[in-house]
Amino acid sequence: MTDFTPTTPEEVLSVVQWAAAEQAPLEVVGQGSKRGIGRPAQTEHTLSLSRLSGVTLYEPAELVLTARAGTPIAEIEKLLADYNQQLDFEPLDYGPLHGQAAGAGTIGGVLAANLSGPRRLKAGAARDHILGINAVSGRGEAFKAGGRVVKNVTGYDVSKAMAGSWGTLAVCTDVTFKVLPVAETETTLAIRGLLDDQAAAAMALAMGSSAEVSSAAHVPEGVAISVVGGALGSDAATLLRLEGFPPSIAYRLNLLQDMLKNAGELQVLLGDKSKAVWRDLRDCIPFADGTHKPVWRVSMQPSEAHRMTLDLRQNVPASAFYDWQGGLVWLRMEHGEPEAERVRALVRAHGGGHATLVRANAAVRAAVPVFAPQPPALRALAERLKASFDPHNILNPGRMAG
Repeated sequence: MTDFTPTTPEEVLSVVQWAAAEQAPLEVVGQGSKRGIGRPAQTEHTLSLSRLSGVTLYEPAELVLTARAGTPIAEIEKLLADYNQQLDFEPLDYGPLHGQAAGAGTIGGVLAANLSGPRRLKAGAARDHILGINAVSGRGEAFKAGGRVVKNVTGYDVSKAMAGSWGTLAVCTDVTFKVLPVAETETTLAIRGLLDDQAAAAMALAMGSSAEVSSAAHVPEGVAISVVGGALGSDAATLLRLEGFPPSIAYRLNLLQDMLKNAGELQVLLGDKSKAVWRDLRDCIPFADGTHKPVWRVSMQPSEAHRMTLDLRQNVPASAFYDWQGGLVWLRMEHGEPEAERVRALVRAHGGGHATLVRANAAVRAAVPVFAPQPPALRALAERLKASFDPHNILNPGRMAG
């Protein structure tokens, strides 16, 4: 078994060309913070991008940053913070959920997994902020896509095709992202003690108002105690985030408080406390418990999420909390079985969506489809894309599907 650790794009090209010639499969990783997602690797060789690191271009005035794919996201976030800027889609960090230190993920992994956080309702995900890439296909060919300006899209957007491909199409060596200024301040309004269906109604009301809520989440009773080291307490918390200039936030907060005055006890979280709450929800900290209990990340209709969860709990013990106004459900299966068929059947029965198994031991991930099975037409398109970029199936073979 060989571990390749290239330090330049040219070395990456050389490794992939060798693998293509030998038809030798490669496991492609950054820092390994997401190694526990997907089917276990069935390869003898590893291509680690952990030493392909460094910011190669940053123009704060132009809102553009380019970095090597192996650059730690923590390093990039620190640099951006020095200029009061950020990756607006606030990529989640899977490390803590898998028992690793926070901040270990890479910027290439952010694109490969198409990460996003609670602000996705407003800002989108990684694919909506990628401007360009340099990469090496599974054919052993170096290519570029996109550029360093926002309006540079003609025909098929290859950069966006890499988002969510989990390293199965090409090895990105450099990525260019759009960055944006940090909001001057943020405040969160918490409604305490709501049941899941009441929270869904409150979030829908807030999101449909003129208050410009940038994030909406609900943490049920019992789960809330795991947020920010217990600072929220144990009562259920329905959370509405406001970002912007202080006068604007004050006006919008008053609007929400008046609108929701009869919903339940209202609590205001300011500044750093608000940021800490959303960071914990982003990184699924309530379920980062050091176990291998299966955790699902379910994307579905916000209005149906609490109904699906209720139906699931009537059959198996599970804990849940909701982000994206309920459009994202985090589920922890408390008895240790993933219940994949049951979870996916319930998602289909409640309007459809996608359920991804983001934590489970290797034996479970080898036996259960980790990513949602694709409809035939979409699967055929994915297969054609894979055949175009990686005809010999040498890049992360089998990670997304057997």
